[in-house]
Amino acid sequence: MLQIREFQWSDYDTVAAVWAAAGREVVPRAELAAKLTRDPELFLVGLSDDAVVAVVMGTYDGRRGWILRLAVDPSHRRRGFASRMVAELESRLQKLGCPRVNLLVMPDNEAGLRFWQALGYLPMPDVLCTKPLPTPT
Repeated sequence: MLQIREFQWSDYDTVAAVWAAAGREVVPRAELAAKLTRDPELFLVGLSDDAVVAVVMGTYDGRRGWILRLAVDPSHRRRGFASRMVAELESRLQKLGCPRVNLLVMPDNEAGLRFWQALGYLPMPDVLCTKPLPTPT
């Protein structure tokens, strides 16, 4: 059974461990604090037997929703937890009036792409461009 709730700061170390176990980059506390000023209701944790085993972070800019950092502890995979986390996040985005949800999949992540396609997400020919900005002094 998976219980889904909003992230709490007391979850941070366990969430970081889930991200690390899943091979994901851990979001530093300062970045996460900035994210949580916008839409904390879109950062969700999934608990099994009172332990955090899944996490997904979403955001909504008023035009598009984004799904970021979906991860399930490897020892809890293949139980439908990832799909349940996404469904809950989509429900919350829909309640905010979000008309479309985007996400990024790394080109070498074939299993991830299959997962997202099974949930109805379609690949687009867009090209991701990124630019790191210097830290303010």
